[in-house]
Amino acid sequence: MNVFWTFSAVLLLKATVIQCQEYSAERSSQCPEQYGEQTYVHPDYCDQFYLCTNGTLTLEQCGNGLLYDGKGAAYHHCNYHWAVDCGNRKAELAPISSPGCEYQFGLFSDGSACSTNYVKCEHGTPYALPCEPGLAYDDRIKKCNWPDELIDVGCNPADIIGFSCPEKADPHSVSAKFEPYPRYALPGDSHRLITCVHGHPRLISCGEDSVVDESSLTCVEKGPHYRKRK
Repeated sequence: MNVFWTFSAVLLLKATVIQCQEYSAERSSQCPEQYGEQTYVHPDYCDQFYLCTNGTLTLEQCGNGLLYDGKGAAYHHCNYHWAVDCGNRKAELAPISSPGCEYQFGLFSDGSACSTNYVKCEHGTPYALPCEPGLAYDDRIKKCNWPDELIDVGCNPADIIGFSCPEKADPHSVSAKFEPYPRYALPGDSHRLITCVHGHPRLISCGEDSVVDESSLTCVEKGPHYRKRK
């Protein structure tokens, strides 16, 4: 009789342990928050992450050329691979190329050494995008940059800006007040001015609601005090 009850108790204990293990596994697969959308890092893979949508947990894969760091949102919560520090997490970065796109997602040069445009690829389709006026695309940092920072790759800032800096500013001029980076008005443009940095021009925009006061070579709000130099 004692043997029977002992055996029954063992079976009951095993069943309880199994149920507890299943319950624990179920709990570990649930989302911490039941509402909204949250993402969580995968412990082993940098090109995957966990997504919780209103309490539903799914394993997600970043697009080709993208990795997950919990910060970027180039596409579907993933960031461009060159901007992500994976640490010890692994990643598959074999390019899936298409015309104009090395990866299915990414930012790329349009092929010119000093171009004011660049290419953004989404799902393997290239889209040509312009830099802000006065800038050229720098493929080394994957964004638009001052043209004088691209001289070593063949960029001529004067060609990009349409202005050549004088060798020396008139010491009695307004421009000289800003030495060692003298300023100049840009002929025909009341919303931008030129700052010369080490002899190379940089285009400075005042903004939509401001104009260049040529008497001071500063940006001022539009109004009755705006003066244009004759």
